[in-house]
Amino acid sequence: MTRAFVFPGQGSQAVGMGQELAQSHAAAREVFEEVDEALGQNLSRLMFEGPIEELTLTENAQPALMAVSMAVVRVLEKDGNMDFAKTVKYVGGHSLGEYSALTAAGALDLSDAARLLKARGQAMQQAVPVGVGAMAALLGLEIGPVEEAVAEAQEKSTSGEVCVVANDNANGQVVLSGHKAAVEAAIEIATAKGSKKAMLLPVSAPFHCPLMQPAADAMAERLQEVVISPPRVPLVANVTASEVSDPDTIRRLLVEQVTGRVRWRESVLYMGEQGVTELVELGAGKILTGMVRRINREMTGSAVGTPADIDAFLAKL
Repeated sequence: MTRAFVFPGQGSQAVGMGQELAQSHAAAREVFEEVDEALGQNLSRLMFEGPIEELTLTENAQPALMAVSMAVVRVLEKDGNMDFAKTVKYVGGHSLGEYSALTAAGALDLSDAARLLKARGQAMQQAVPVGVGAMAALLGLEIGPVEEAVAEAQEKSTSGEVCVVANDNANGQVVLSGHKAAVEAAIEIATAKGSKKAMLLPVSAPFHCPLMQPAADAMAERLQEVVISPPRVPLVANVTASEVSDPDTIRRLLVEQVTGRVRWRESVLYMGEQGVTELVELGAGKILTGMVRRINREMTGSAVGTPADIDAFLAKL
């Protein structure tokens, strides 16, 4: 069985995440302590105890989700004696999960990744005034008709408002992002084209669209300050839906990713074309696992986020 490790993005956070790992494994506690120290913040207490409103703030959710994913990786390696490069062919991550993937693969230092994600969250939050932008999920419509709806909405806009596909998540699951009025216009057109369900998402900013350019500029500066090493296994990048190992290319793609489309469906298809038969989601929640079969019926998905999940996964190796 050829395997890839994938790492969740925003939306997977929940109060209590990582707590069981911290209680049962010193390797996990060390990750949370290092992240807390790097940020000068008791992020682990916020993860374990909440409140959810504070945990969900972009600047907290992003490093917190990475920390849980890395706690799982460290436990697998230190307590389970897992050889990372021999266990998986690729890593991939959904949006902020790309930083988790690169940290797991040894391309980024854990403390650097935590600080980068804190900065990324703050920059994304500040890029657009609250209420100006919106994101919406469209269900039951394939990417082609969604792109047509977006193009029509843009044409109708008299003030040049932006609406783009932000996430191509799975067959029939696409997320739009941009100015609120343009997103609402695209929803109306997509509904007429057969979208079964369309809903505005409870997010604080319109991620992965051109309105995020100030955040991309900020991340370009921050990424110049850190060392990026060649990953132990290639990353399948959000922006290109293909593999990358060159540090300079990774740095450029992480900047482009702030405004660019998360091509998750295509990324999973690419991994399947390269022989991957199993995606293992490491960290909080099971959102990516739930998408696997909708994208590629030949591929299996599993989520590893608790001590019991870790034991079951190690038993299969």
